Amino acid sequence: MFETDLLQGKRVLVTGGGTGLGRSMGARFAELGADLVICGRRADVLEEAAGQLRRLRPGGVDVETQVCDLRDPEAVDAMMAQTWRRRPLDVLVNNAAANFIAQTHKMSYRAADSILNITLHGALYATMAAGSRWIEEGRRGTVLSILSTSVFTGRAFTTPSAMAKSGLLAMTRSLAVEWGPRGVRTVAIAPGPFPTPGAMERLRPGPRAAGGNTASSNPLGRVGEHAELANLAAFMISDAAGYINGEVVTIDGGQHLRASGAEDLLGWTDAQWASLRATRS
Repeated sequence: MFETDLLQGKRVLVTGGGTGLGRSMGARFAELGADLVICGRRADVLEEAAGQLRRLRPGGVDVETQVCDLRDPEAVDAMMAQTWRRRPLDVLVNNAAANFIAQTHKMSYRAADSILNITLHGALYATMAAGSRWIEEGRRGTVLSILSTSVFTGRAFTTPSAMAKSGLLAMTRSLAVEWGPRGVRTVAIAPGPFPTPGAMERLRPGPRAAGGNTASSNPLGRVGEHAELANLAAFMISDAAGYINGEVVTIDGGQHLRASGAEDLLGWTDAQWASLRATRS
């Protein structure tokens, strides 16, 4: 589908790049010629991922790991400065996020902040840190933010995440106009269900998983495959997509046209919610 050197010479930072969809996207970028920087909060997870990513091209892939708490703007700026000392970035992928299902009226402020601080604030900090350097140095750059289809439908019981993702869509559209003349593109992808172990544990815990699978509610009758999202992301950050700016591309099999994805939770009893909260205490 793609030329093998589609991303040759590009240096790409993937936040949350040690696991899940971030790791899958990073692997595809590496296969297509990119060098990688992956960041996260756990050094052991990053190093394990880096070891596998380095073997994806003959001769090896340049993979740098950065332990960083995206909730801390000073830590984000320090990470970006250290990354730049080796070689400037060409692409930032805002992938790191936090989410879990909860009744909004029973969430603590701290729980809400734990989602907003990573998903919204962390992505904004990283975008500002990369963008300021690109603009000051007169370099071209691309920011790809991973959203969700909740930006179109809203999503009950994951309100802070829907708010955060909608904020990133506003950031994408705003900076497309502000930074486009400076040579910096901002684009986004809104994925539907692409199962990962972490997401399944937080968003479809035992009682919910037993109620049916997400494939049955999808017009295409299945969930997404990581390779499908990774290929779309590779195209969006490539020069082949150089005239796409300020846009979000949906990849969900058409599921958001049928439902937001939270309707099954409307029927949960107080006892079911109490049982879920007990597992998190």
